[in-house]
Amino acid sequence: MRKIITKDEIKNLNKYGLLKLDYLKKNNKVLYQRLIIEDKLYTFLFSVSKEAEEKLKLLINELAEKDKDLNENLKEENQLLWVQKMNNYKNIAEEIVLKELIFNEKV
Repeated sequence: MRKIITKDEIKNLNKYGLLKLDYLKKNNKVLYQRLIIEDKLYTFLFSVSKEAEEKLKLLINELAEKDKDLNENLKEENQLLWVQKMNNYKNIAEEIVLKELIFNEKV
């Protein structure tokens, strides 16, 4: 009998895939069981991992591009402010990714 997810498969999932797994176990047991029965749980979680990672990068880039003050000059002159802005954009993007891809009922 196949394990639900092997240790090697777990290693291939990023934090978003693991968060989705935890969310499914606790909040969407029907989908979780269906994915196990159809032997699609790992494929689904790996897909979520990749999609979340790509969306996060895209959103961070979009937010940074909209900021006219965020440039290489700022990075050289005031590195702390540049890092602060980038961390802020990462947090905003991550909040969106978590809401849209991880903590929802969509497949």
